[in-house]
Amino acid sequence: MTVFCCAKCGIELTGDLVVLPAVPDVDDPDDGRDKKSGRARSTVPRGCCAIDPDPWGAPFVPVEAPRRQVRNSGRELMRPYGWETVSAGRRDSVVVHPEDVLPRLTPFTRGANWAGCCGPSGANGPNLACACGSRLATWAADCMGPHELHLDPVRVYAG
Repeated sequence: MTVFCCAKCGIELTGDLVVLPAVPDVDDPDDGRDKKSGRARSTVPRGCCAIDPDPWGAPFVPVEAPRRQVRNSGRELMRPYGWETVSAGRRDSVVVHPEDVLPRLTPFTRGANWAGCCGPSGANGPNLACACGSRLATWAADCMGPHELHLDPVRVYAG
């Protein structure tokens, strides 16, 4: 069991979480989608977390040859300039179920980081802050992308 804390002030951000061996695959992003909010089911089950070894989120950088759009994996973010960019975001972010941490964080809604039609897209960088002001999480909850919350591995620690 693992608890994640803010690296700046030390406050606990989560309760005890079971660490999964990998981020679960999303075989069908529409399976279990909430009819009212349009959100996909959370990538990580409640009470669990997983380390995402791949780059995730902002910033996005151009790719030399645009990728062809293939079937959505369920974890793809709508990103600036579409398929002509890839994530250059942090590796090893901690993916948690949003309900395991949201009550302890405050939305940071300056600029475009809360953009999305049904909720934050997560594509514009950290959009949640600790009570101390540290912007340490990115919540993706728009109807066009995944439903997951990433804790910044530099701004949180396992306690």
